[in-house]
Amino acid sequence: MLNNLRAALLVPEIRKRVGFVLFAFAWFIFMIHVQLPNVNEQAWQRVLSSGTFYNLLGFLSGGALQRLSVIAMGITPFINASIIMQLMTVVLPQLEELAKKGGEEGRRKIGQYTRWLTILLATVQGTFMANSMRASGVFYDTSVGYLLFAIVAMVAGTLFLMWLGEQISDRGIGNGVSLIIFIGIVLRYPTYVANTYSTAAGGGLSLLHLVLYVLMAIVIIISIVFLYQGQRRVPVQQARRVVGRKMFAGRSTYIPLRLNNAGVISIIFAISILLLPQQALSWFNRGGSAHGALAAVSNWLQAYFAPNTLLYNAVYFFLVVIFTFFYSSIVLNTRDVADNLKKSGSFIPGIRPGQPTVDYLNKILYRITTAAAIYLGLLAVLPSVLQQGLSITTFYLGSTSLLIVVGVALDTINQIEARLAMRDYKGFIKSR
Repeated sequence: MLNNLRAALLVPEIRKRVGFVLFAFAWFIFMIHVQLPNVNEQAWQRVLSSGTFYNLLGFLSGGALQRLSVIAMGITPFINASIIMQLMTVVLPQLEELAKKGGEEGRRKIGQYTRWLTILLATVQGTFMANSMRASGVFYDTSVGYLLFAIVAMVAGTLFLMWLGEQISDRGIGNGVSLIIFIGIVLRYPTYVANTYSTAAGGGLSLLHLVLYVLMAIVIIISIVFLYQGQRRVPVQQARRVVGRKMFAGRSTYIPLRLNNAGVISIIFAISILLLPQQALSWFNRGGSAHGALAAVSNWLQAYFAPNTLLYNAVYFFLVVIFTFFYSSIVLNTRDVADNLKKSGSFIPGIRPGQPTVDYLNKILYRITTAAAIYLGLLAVLPSVLQQGLSITTFYLGSTSLLIVVGVALDTINQIEARLAMRDYKGFIKSR
């Protein structure tokens, strides 16, 4: 891998693309420091310390939310819009037809729909956040004009990140949106390391606990790499073909079924469902204004369903397992795989084409998804349990952040290797 990275930097085209990615990262870091005006820093820090929902958005924004910059919402609205459009493509036949048979024009239209949905979601989220901040005393200026300005600024920041991600995908290497999330998470780690070091140096952290924490983090990262790289290879036999007067023997190949088809989406879905009701109740309960059933539900959530409680982790694990099965069935359509095999004259040895092939693939997919769902569920709850057991609160080792960082890094390295292989292939053709 290191040899491939070294070789990539020697290729002018790849070096230029890597340079563009670093340039885009520099713009992202610059935008983090473009803060909204008229902000009460102390009041904002109090809001952050009391809201778990804001902590979720904060670790994806690279500190932009903590500084309340114009990109405080990060790229989250675009991610939600992309997920919704992917789900709607399965539900609505018109979008499914557009995605499958529309070609490049169809993908362009779906991308346009995603951008419009991003604007809508960003406006709704920005409106709720701005109103909540005004009610909490975060803004010195509480006029309607300034409120509209704050909403427009945060929506524009999200759209800028969406545009920047598209530019990285076109002119850089890797998926632009994923790389923006990646750098947003990585930027938080130096602060975590510094805070942990200060706590350990001051005697507030046991050296044994710190060593155990580092070892567990290494084990978790290695397991995530195996999860992303793991495949179940289903053997496929191609039938013999007659082209003109020649007979071509059938080839043996395989279908690579990934162990983790859901990626990090199942954990993001579960976190959103768990934290959104609690955050919504806190929005309606600013200043203790909620009464009756609303106040009772809010108090019950704070007492029995707060993060790191047994009930919270149990529901978290269950939701991750359910969403992993749900999203895996959407990502991999076994009916389409069976139809493509039948059209190409290929078959799975010992399995008849058509419905028997679908049933066989579903059986394999159910087994590997069960293993992945249980692993992702444990990974979702393990970091919080580990932090409580070792009394380490200065380093946030979130399951979502680890999955994103490792997954994006592996995907980017694979794309670099693919470009190197394509370059060598082109050189071979020219030399011939």
